[in-house]
Amino acid sequence: MELAHSLLLNEEAYNQLGEVQKAEFIFDWLRYLEKLLVATSRSDVREKQKTLVEQLLSLLNSSPGPPTRKLLAKNLALLYSIGDTFSVYETIDKCNDLIRSKDDSPSYLPTKLAAVVCLGSLYKKLGRILGNTFTDTVGNILKAMKSAESQGRYEIMLSLQNILNGLGAAAAPCHRDVYKAARSCLTDRSMAVRCAAAKCLLELQNEAIFMWSTDLDSVATLCFKSFEGSNYDVRISVSKLLGTVLAKAIISKHPGAAASRQSIRRVSLEEVLELLGTGFLRGSSGFLRASGDMLKGTSSVSRDVRVGVTQAYVVFISTLGGAWLEKNFAAFLSHILSLVSQSHPKATQTQIDAVCSRRCVSFILRVTVGGLLGEKAQIAAAKDICQAIWKLKKVMDAVMSDGNLETRLGSADVAASQHMLVCALQELGNLIHSLGTTAAPLLQDSSAGILDNVISVAVHPSISVRLAAAWCLHCIAVALPSYLTPLLDRCLERLTVLKSSPEAVTGFSFAVAALLGAVKHCPLGIPHGKGKIIMALAEDLLCSAAQNSRLSAQRTQAGWLLIAALMTLGPAFVSHHLARVLLLWRCVFPVSPKDLETEKSRGDSFTWQVTLEGRAGALCAIKSFVAHCGDLLTEEVMQHLLPPLPCAVDLLTQLSSILKTYGSPLKTPSVVYRQRLYELLILLSPETYEGNLSAILRELAADLTAPDVQVAASSFLLPPLCHQDDLLILSPLLQETDHRFIEEQLLLGSGIACGSLEYDPYSIYEKDVEGDSVPKPLPPMLSVTSSAVKLFGVVCAHVGEAQRLLVLEQLLDSIKHTKGARQQVVQLHVVSSVSSFLKYVAGSKGHLSPEEVRRPVLALVMGALESPGPLLRCAAAEAWARLAQVVDDGAFTAALAQVSFDKLKSARDAVTRTGHSLALGSLHRYLGGISSQHLNSCVGILYTLSQDSTSPDVQTWALHSLSLIIDSAGPLYYIHAEPTLSLIMMLLLNVPPTHAEVHQSLGRCLNALITTLGPELQGNSTSVSTLRSSCLLGCAVMQDNPDCLVQAQAISCLQQLHMFAPRHVNLSSLVSCLCVNLCSPYLLLRRAVLACLRQLVQREAAEVSEHAVMLAKNSREELTLDANIREVGLEGALLTLLDKETDQKLCHDIKETLNHMLTSMAVDKLSFWLKLCKDVLAASADFATVTCVDTMQEEEGDKGDDASVLTSRNDGRPHPFTNPRWATRVFAAECVCRIINQCENAHSAHFDVALAQEMKKKDSRSDFLVLHLADLIRMAFMAATDHSDQLRLSGLETLLVVIRRFATIPEPEFPGHVILEQYQANVGAALRPAFTSETPPDVTAKACQVCSAWIASGVVSDLNDIRRVHQLLIASLTKIQVGKEALSHLYNESASTMEILAVLKAWAEVYIIAVERQKNHRQSLKTPACSEESIGNGSISPDGLLELVHADLGTLSRLWLAALQDFALLTLPSEFASQLPVEGGAFYTAETSENAKLHYYNSWALILHATALWLTSTGFVVADPDEGAPNLSRPVTPTSMCQGSSSGPTVKSPEDVYTERFHLILGISVKFLCSLRSDATMESITACLHALQALLDVPWPRSKIGSDQDLGIELLNVLHRVILTRESPSIQLASLEVVRQIICAAQEHVKEKRRSAEVDDGAAEKETLPEFGEGKDTGGLVPGKSLVFATLELCVCILVRQLPGLNPKLTGSPGGKATKPQMLSEDGSRLVSAALVILSELPAVCSPEGSISILPTILYLTTGVLRETAVKLPGGQLSSTAAASLQALKGILSSPMARAEKSHTAWTGLLRSALTTILDCWDPDGTHQELDEVSLLTAITVFILSTSPEVTTIPCLQKRCIEKFKATLEIKDPMVQIKTYQLLLSIFQYPNPAVSYPYIYSLVSSIMQKLQEIDRRKPEDTTELQIFQEGIKVLEALVAVAEEQHRSQLVACLLPILISFVLDENALGSATSVMRKLHDFALQNLMQIGPQYSSVFKSVVASSPALKARLEAAIKGNQETVKVKTPTSKHTKNSGKSSSIQLKTNFL
Repeated sequence: MELAHSLLLNEEAYNQLGEVQKAEFIFDWLRYLEKLLVATSRSDVREKQKTLVEQLLSLLNSSPGPPTRKLLAKNLALLYSIGDTFSVYETIDKCNDLIRSKDDSPSYLPTKLAAVVCLGSLYKKLGRILGNTFTDTVGNILKAMKSAESQGRYEIMLSLQNILNGLGAAAAPCHRDVYKAARSCLTDRSMAVRCAAAKCLLELQNEAIFMWSTDLDSVATLCFKSFEGSNYDVRISVSKLLGTVLAKAIISKHPGAAASRQSIRRVSLEEVLELLGTGFLRGSSGFLRASGDMLKGTSSVSRDVRVGVTQAYVVFISTLGGAWLEKNFAAFLSHILSLVSQSHPKATQTQIDAVCSRRCVSFILRVTVGGLLGEKAQIAAAKDICQAIWKLKKVMDAVMSDGNLETRLGSADVAASQHMLVCALQELGNLIHSLGTTAAPLLQDSSAGILDNVISVAVHPSISVRLAAAWCLHCIAVALPSYLTPLLDRCLERLTVLKSSPEAVTGFSFAVAALLGAVKHCPLGIPHGKGKIIMALAEDLLCSAAQNSRLSAQRTQAGWLLIAALMTLGPAFVSHHLARVLLLWRCVFPVSPKDLETEKSRGDSFTWQVTLEGRAGALCAIKSFVAHCGDLLTEEVMQHLLPPLPCAVDLLTQLSSILKTYGSPLKTPSVVYRQRLYELLILLSPETYEGNLSAILRELAADLTAPDVQVAASSFLLPPLCHQDDLLILSPLLQETDHRFIEEQLLLGSGIACGSLEYDPYSIYEKDVEGDSVPKPLPPMLSVTSSAVKLFGVVCAHVGEAQRLLVLEQLLDSIKHTKGARQQVVQLHVVSSVSSFLKYVAGSKGHLSPEEVRRPVLALVMGALESPGPLLRCAAAEAWARLAQVVDDGAFTAALAQVSFDKLKSARDAVTRTGHSLALGSLHRYLGGISSQHLNSCVGILYTLSQDSTSPDVQTWALHSLSLIIDSAGPLYYIHAEPTLSLIMMLLLNVPPTHAEVHQSLGRCLNALITTLGPELQGNSTSVSTLRSSCLLGCAVMQDNPDCLVQAQAISCLQQLHMFAPRHVNLSSLVSCLCVNLCSPYLLLRRAVLACLRQLVQREAAEVSEHAVMLAKNSREELTLDANIREVGLEGALLTLLDKETDQKLCHDIKETLNHMLTSMAVDKLSFWLKLCKDVLAASADFATVTCVDTMQEEEGDKGDDASVLTSRNDGRPHPFTNPRWATRVFAAECVCRIINQCENAHSAHFDVALAQEMKKKDSRSDFLVLHLADLIRMAFMAATDHSDQLRLSGLETLLVVIRRFATIPEPEFPGHVILEQYQANVGAALRPAFTSETPPDVTAKACQVCSAWIASGVVSDLNDIRRVHQLLIASLTKIQVGKEALSHLYNESASTMEILAVLKAWAEVYIIAVERQKNHRQSLKTPACSEESIGNGSISPDGLLELVHADLGTLSRLWLAALQDFALLTLPSEFASQLPVEGGAFYTAETSENAKLHYYNSWALILHATALWLTSTGFVVADPDEGAPNLSRPVTPTSMCQGSSSGPTVKSPEDVYTERFHLILGISVKFLCSLRSDATMESITACLHALQALLDVPWPRSKIGSDQDLGIELLNVLHRVILTRESPSIQLASLEVVRQIICAAQEHVKEKRRSAEVDDGAAEKETLPEFGEGKDTGGLVPGKSLVFATLELCVCILVRQLPGLNPKLTGSPGGKATKPQMLSEDGSRLVSAALVILSELPAVCSPEGSISILPTILYLTTGVLRETAVKLPGGQLSSTAAASLQALKGILSSPMARAEKSHTAWTGLLRSALTTILDCWDPDGTHQELDEVSLLTAITVFILSTSPEVTTIPCLQKRCIEKFKATLEIKDPMVQIKTYQLLLSIFQYPNPAVSYPYIYSLVSSIMQKLQEIDRRKPEDTTELQIFQEGIKVLEALVAVAEEQHRSQLVACLLPILISFVLDENALGSATSVMRKLHDFALQNLMQIGPQYSSVFKSVVASSPALKARLEAAIKGNQETVKVKTPTSKHTKNSGKSSSIQLKTNFL
């Protein structure tokens, strides 16, 4: 293909190719040329122009295919527009000659068509340059059209459109001729030609004024004619033409009309609407049409015309725009409603017509009012609609009140208004539904009186109006949940009062049912008591039904309807009424078959009607029960539920005889009864009605072949039985479109009504299948067939073989015995049932074995495969494959395939060929690759069929089937890939564009092929790259196809290619294609675009976004986007689209795409994203300024008043988002939260003002979130104070996120303050509205959370400012104190539970923070560094917040305890349910406990923590917070706590109260921590652990835990489990803290017992004292019974996880192989240190024997930690873990157990071993050089100093220790030396000479040596100075400990060294700072030693004159300074001493 990439065609390469490749080569060259011409310089183009033109023209003669001719024409035009235009006239003449040519052969046709296309393209591009030639050209083309076939007419129309476009007004002379030609084409028999003609006329009307003035009527009539027999595309194109022309007629400004043509009159709105109305009501009543009608005797308008006109209405209004509609809404509404009024009986003469017309009217209203108006305008529209309802009702009332009964009932007025009312009510409902809570002002406006109006219509005589009113109430309740309960009450009240009016009974029961259906959409629910009222009313209606025959039918229906609707509320509501419902259900059917017989003989027609109505209702109620309350279907309930079923089936079998007896009035009730029974049976499992299977099957068979079924409703029976993908090849009506709502009626065919509510009132409480619109049940005749088909599948699969065979043969016969249309109907039903049967068997993995059952099935399916109905063939192909699947036998499958092969080879008719080709594809789909030879033959046959150009249908089906085979064959298909691809390319390049369905199938094949090749496409071999370029070429051909669905296929193919071979897909052209189609009128194309975008942005969001903006900037012509990418980027365009789009799937994809873009780009394009969100949230609600910038605006002239609306805002730039809906605003608020989260993971400057400002200065392009804080707050504020509740919730969530993220960020300009402080007013203002009385509880609950976060964040420092928000919480607290009863009765009780708990949780959070602050403050006060200023300056004192809370603590603590008690009860396992309090807890009712649980789960943890803190603060001393100390006996717990006692409220002692509270908190914590669910939040776990910590902070609970060993062990095991399952360090640390407290409690307990024992046995002998502590006298610790053992397990778990080297199993030897010591992370060191602290505490809990058992483990672990973590650190510091292990060692060694007589010897032995272990750490071979010597020496020192002397004084150990010290003294590292000196100092000073002397003897000489060495060398830096100082200190200490006789010798050694460092005054001046310090130090020491040992001093000085002289000189020179310094020198001496002591306490 690379050869094709040149400016001129590479002819030699071209000539070497085969036919198919030539076409590909040409197409590729032309594509390349189009890009190249634009990029090449003009001079280069002109050079080669002549040759190029020749080459292009020669291609004209080579019969190019449709895509090639289009490209060829484009290139020619482009070439002339860039190069010279000299030869253009020759080219035009040449084309004209080709068109004139007389050659009519098919082979010459492509050349002619190419010439036509070229002319169109040339004129479009060059326009008026060619002005003078166009008349001849147009004449020539029009002449050619007379003899052209459909393809020619199609291309000519499009060519004329291009010519008109290029010439503009200059083409005026030909306008009339073109108009005439296009008129005839607009009613062409080919649909593609009609579409082309509509496009041509649409272009023409831009300039041809006559079209929208003088000829307006004829244009309209023409369009109506064009709708006759049209398809979807024609309706779209023609309605666009008609709508645009009519809109133009209204708003046109006639240029120069005043001067030239006075005759042109302005057309008024009334006339235009009248015109459209005529089309809607009378259709295209031309001459031909009328005669046809007369012959048929019918005269209703055909549905396709009505649907077409409906679409034209929508285009008309959309073109005029939202502002126009707002202004003229009243007139428009009255016109639209009049279409279904009685004044036009045509539209509503039959019910079927009426339903369809109503649908059209609803559609027009929904799309215009719902789509074009902003929220404020919608509210105004709703008032207008309400006004219309009121007027219609007035008329109605007048008629009804007319006294004369005859006129009253005979009056046609009832019918007159009913359809108008239905449409108005449905639109009102839809409007309010879409407005959501923003509609609140509308309903509060009493002047509009919406509710009164709707409720008053509920008693209208027409059932459809009553249902519509009920549905409208349903919508209001869903939109505004606060109205649900009041409306329910009102309707129930009317129902009770007006029980004697039949209309009221049905009307209000419908309303109640509809409102109950709304409950599932309202999370806050309705009060539980309503169920009881409704149930009672329903029973009352059913019982009183028999009293009054006028009302019996209505009351029966109403009673059962209420029960059925009640079932949708779910098990919680229903369980209380179940027994009564089952009783009613049992009573409604006779008990035995005998009773049924007597019934039959008794009744009359009316009683049977009522009976059947009642029984159908009962069946429906039970069906509703089974569907919505599955949880209640226990064995026991089933036993009550099943007995009436056999009787119901008996009645079913008797129905036909009853019908014969009582005649036609029973027809409908019997059909409804059947349908209800079938529906119930479908839901139940077949086992439940086993006994009746055969009876049911017989009835079903009879039903399906019944003689009275007239209509073949294939279009609703079959689609569920076909495969979704196969439906694509059938009528496009089956595909989803934006017009599905009205197009559906065309799909169903003429005799069938669309679904409508009055066909099945019981559906009013069901959720509609398609989103939120009105439920649309089909007429009973159709629904019963549909249910029968479904049930047949189930029952047939469960009966015996013999019976199954019988029934199948019976069905086969019934088809043979009928004829004509009836035969089709029966065949349809039978095939549907058999398909349903096969589908069911395949779905339940069943098998169909016996030969004889296969035979009838095969015959049935075979017949259907060759039936004329395409849908039936489709279903049959599916059944054919399912049959092979359930028989599951290779031979059988092969036989089936062979049948199809034979048929396809022999048959010539399209029907057989399509059916069997699809059958082959389906076989492959269900059975995978059957076998390779089959695959080859299948592919061969389908290749042939797909080239059969005589029948596009055959091509379509064959290609579709081929795509299924490619899909299922997978890798087996590789060998066929190349030939298939070339076939696809050949067809793509040659099939005419008019056969769009063939192209769609080709697209599916290409898609399947790309998927099969998959990642192979990335390869570089020539074969792969050829395949790849063919795929890309195929996509390019499809992208240019005029059909939108083919373009959608192209996009999804490119999407696949991009996934497998991203480098080879040109992203920029793909993105431009996506952007152009973003707002396509075709739903499936928009879906494909978004699916592709969603995939692209996951990988390369930034590139996609850039390409989109570049495209928008570069595109010459305005993009077809309503979305203005230029201003707001692709992201903004998507947001705009999200706002307009109604399709759920599409909205989901848009959100996903935006989320992906946000995730990858929000941080880089921060301002852009925030501005987008802000624009959406702030988009003005000022509707007056909304404009519709229309295409007509350019023509200036006299502006009529209508036009002025449109230009009201041309001055400023329009706002990028006009009135976004609330849902879009909610999404924008969610985006803001996501942006903040994204920034969190990015640069730290996003949350640091100073850093952000500094980086912004460096690079102005960089952008940080913190700089946009004002915007974030503003957005959160706007959202939080909106009308829409959902938006308020999102706004509060955003505010919460902002507070949490920004609370701690300091404000650099005002030190000591934080950045959020300036926004406190905004935060307060955003929160206040959420606490008003009418706010829903969920909003208040969220606001409480924000309040507590705000107070807890510490942003506000002034108490008065905090009070503002605090006040809101106080108000809530007051509100909830009344308990669960007093809160609003609007919602379910669980909603008030939610609110109460949210308030309590918020208070808990505030209290916890207050206590924490006070604690931190106290700690900081303890450290002296904290000065007074920090508390000054009027800021909040840390106790201030606590004081604020303190006032309410009494109340709070009571409520908190009550909430915890509730929580404890609710979390009990189900087996204790019987023990729960009957009326619920403090804050929940028993009925709503399930819903309430969730709210308790959300808030219990913080409440628990707060309660624990409060109990701690009282120290468990105050029994009742209200009274303080005096009256301790009063019970304080919430009332529910005392309920268990039988004898009234017994008085509990304070001890009991504490114990209860203690166990409550402990119990909740342990239960939670034991069974941590994976969804348990970190917050809950931490809060729970903190609560336990707080609890154990006080003595009383510690004593409880200490005295109850099992409790302690239980807690430790739970904590161990928490540590194992949760990795978070903070949780593990908190757990360890609790463990430490438990051990402390145990220690306290043991001490206490020992103390009391000593006191008790004071006089007795010490030996007899019993041993306390674990291990008693034996020393044994029993796992599971031992606290110490549990603690050890837990500590080992922590230590080994951090330091795996401690585990002997891992290291392979008990001593632990020397591994390299490691530095732990900060968290790791903390955990290890905490564990060591706990270990060192353990011996104190044991008895002496017990301590011996655990000591080895503890020592092993402690020394192990030291060995593993003693890392050398700079400056001789110890690592934190080493320090902790030394501290622990010290704790263990100084334990009293080491000295206790029972354990003394054992301890001594063990401690010696431990010391040996430490000494062994220094390996002689030097492997352990990384270990820190200081740590090890310190450890040895700890041993020497802390144990009893006999441990360390045994010679072998002592010798080794001394060696270590010697070795360390030799180490060169100065810091090591300093530390060694310090350690030696502490050893030398040890009081016991047995310990210290050996060290002194061994080490002093080397110390002296060192010092003398320094003395000789003179220190050079401070470290040496320090070494010297430490050495001197050691010697001084020696002097102090030495015995009297040796002291003088020591002093004599010391003095010369000291004196040698003193300087005289001359030397002092020039000395370095180090020397000077030395001098000072030496002099000070001399001054001390002199007086202390004066005699020695004198003798030494005397003996050496040199020393004496030196000393004197120094003293003299320093005399003055010494005087001054004397006091300080003392001070320094002390400090030196204290520092050594500090060191000692630090480490030892």
